Amino acid sequence: MGIIDIIVWIIVGAIAGWLASIIMKTNRSQGLLEDIIIGIVGAFIGGFVLSLLPGVNPPAAGQLNIPSILTAILGAIILIAILRAIRRA
Repeated sequence: MGIIDIIVWIIVGAIAGWLASIIMKTNRSQGLLEDIIIGIVGAFIGGFVLSLLPGVNPPAAGQLNIPSILTAILGAIILIAILRAIRRA
C-alpha cells in the first residue's frame, strides 16, 4: 500500500464519515478524526454487507469514486447505529 492509497482511504473515510454523521445527526459530537475512522471502518462494513447480497459486487477498495463513497456511507451509518445502541445499553 502506497502513500497515495493511504491518502485515498483518508479522503473517502472523511467524506463518508462526515455524510453519515449528518444523516445520523451525530455531526456536532464528532470531530474530523472520528469522521475519518468511522468512514474507514464503515467502508469495510459496507463492503461486507454488500458482498452478502446475491448478485452485488462491492466496489474495489481504495478507489475515490461514487460507489466506494456510497458503500462507505452505508457501512458508517450501520456502525453509528451499532455504537448508538451500545451506548444506550
